[in-house]
Amino acid sequence: MVPRTFCKETGYLILIAMTLILRTYCDIWMIQNGTVIESAIIGRSRKDFKRYLFNFIAAMPAISLVNNFLKYGLNELKLCFRVRLTKYLYEQYLQTYTYYKMGNLDNRIANPDQLLTQDVEKFCNSIVDLYSNLSKPFLDIVLYIFKLTSAIGAQGPTIMMAYLIFSGFFLTHLRRPTGKMTVIEQKYEGEYRYVNSRLITNSEEIAFYNGNQREQQTIHKTFRKLVEHLHNFIFFRFTMGFIDTIVAKYLATVVGYLVVSRPFLNHAHPRHLNSTHAELLEDYYQSGRMLLRMSQALGRIVLAGREMTRLAGFTARITELMQVLKDLNSGKYKRTMLTQERDTEIVQAVPLIPGAGKIVIADNIIKFDHVPLATPNGDILIKDLNFEVRSGANVLICGPNGCGKSSLFRVLGELWPLFGGCLTKPERGKLFYVPQRPYMTLGTLRDQVIYPDAVEDQKKKGISDQVLKEYLDNVQLGQILEREGGWDSVQDWMDVLSGGEKQRMAMARLFYHKPQFAILDECTSAVSVDVEGYIYSHCRKVGITLFTVSHRKSLWKHHDYYLHMDGRGNYEFKKITEETIEFGS
Repeated sequence: MVPRTFCKETGYLILIAMTLILRTYCDIWMIQNGTVIESAIIGRSRKDFKRYLFNFIAAMPAISLVNNFLKYGLNELKLCFRVRLTKYLYEQYLQTYTYYKMGNLDNRIANPDQLLTQDVEKFCNSIVDLYSNLSKPFLDIVLYIFKLTSAIGAQGPTIMMAYLIFSGFFLTHLRRPTGKMTVIEQKYEGEYRYVNSRLITNSEEIAFYNGNQREQQTIHKTFRKLVEHLHNFIFFRFTMGFIDTIVAKYLATVVGYLVVSRPFLNHAHPRHLNSTHAELLEDYYQSGRMLLRMSQALGRIVLAGREMTRLAGFTARITELMQVLKDLNSGKYKRTMLTQERDTEIVQAVPLIPGAGKIVIADNIIKFDHVPLATPNGDILIKDLNFEVRSGANVLICGPNGCGKSSLFRVLGELWPLFGGCLTKPERGKLFYVPQRPYMTLGTLRDQVIYPDAVEDQKKKGISDQVLKEYLDNVQLGQILEREGGWDSVQDWMDVLSGGEKQRMAMARLFYHKPQFAILDECTSAVSVDVEGYIYSHCRKVGITLFTVSHRKSLWKHHDYYLHMDGRGNYEFKKITEETIEFGS
């Protein structure tokens, strides 16, 4: 939050501290000046009234400036904290595949978007508000004790401080459930946002199924759970607010009256033996108001405990997120393992330890050497996978749904952990994945072809827009350049492009990156056979070795080997010959 001694955050902390001190002195001056003005009114002194009233008018701009400098410093510090914390968390979240692992491998955090946006903002706001709400009352108490000790003696402020300590411990004990209830509130808020975002993301599929009534039930059920918790939280805050107001506000005022009245009600007190009525009145107003302000400051400190328990809830959420990010970036994750519930003999036969396998980086080869193909929760698909593919030998992967085709690619792409054996493969940048539903990024038409590169990366590679145009022509998308208004046209490409155009755009993206190996996962299902044939021929021409998942018989001629999984833990890896029986349609 504050990375070093000399930084912007330190400057704002100093600004806030200085304005808090100035504001306290302004409060004391206003009490003294207000008392003198009232004394002049009661004493019917026109001259003193005009003079002190003019002093108040002259001081108004400075007092207003101090108050607004305090607000400015607090708001800027909140923003600085939020910027720094957000940058740090996103650096961890977007490091390698951590964002994928959090949602698919680790089940500790269900709604990272809620944590990274709303919870971070609320945490930063709470911590800055707490700094202000604690430092200002503490400063007030110190200065008012100093002023009051000389006026009514040390006994009065001592009694007030003793009351502060007693009431603080008492209310802190009562507020203990606040932190836990805050964590639950943010969890339910995240779940409610998630079910709404799912409805938006999958609106077309839901509409085809006519599932609006079922989705309404799901949303209402999630919202009801949130509302019930909020009702309980509101009632808890109501009861605590009732007790807080009595203990921290009204009883503190009663104690203040008892303390300030002692020198005045005791006729033998040496301070007021010879005081006139006007002097008594002025002294009482000044001491009484200072003690009232001190009791209010004590009350604010006591009530600040309520904000501390709420801040503890946000702190717990952010701390959990940081711990999960740290674990995932170091290769650790927590998930319910299926093998824990199975027969003991199976567990002993195949001990599944995430990350137990070895990955060897090498060019122009992919080799699985005694690698168990298993899901992150320990469900074994193939116990012992062994095959080797060199550059130039295309592989067709086939088998029923759920047999492990996509799982193989996730292990190959290092999205899933390796539970054993040795995997030899090129580095990540030399292995490219083209899914059935290609991702279209936010940005220009050029960005769709070069993703995830930026324009600067394109220039470094020395690839011109004319070459990009050739890639589009290769997949019969050349007309889109004129249709959409050029390379710099910005559209919602997920909606603008049809299914077939998106698949062909993904192939143009593949031609741009020219990886050693490419994984094509049903990525030409919406493309005509002739365009599909040209794409495979062009990939072989430019030296891209393909792993293809497809049910089309027309693609067998473009491959040299096939890997067939039967869905029961068995597989077959063989060279394609004239005698090979082709699967598919």
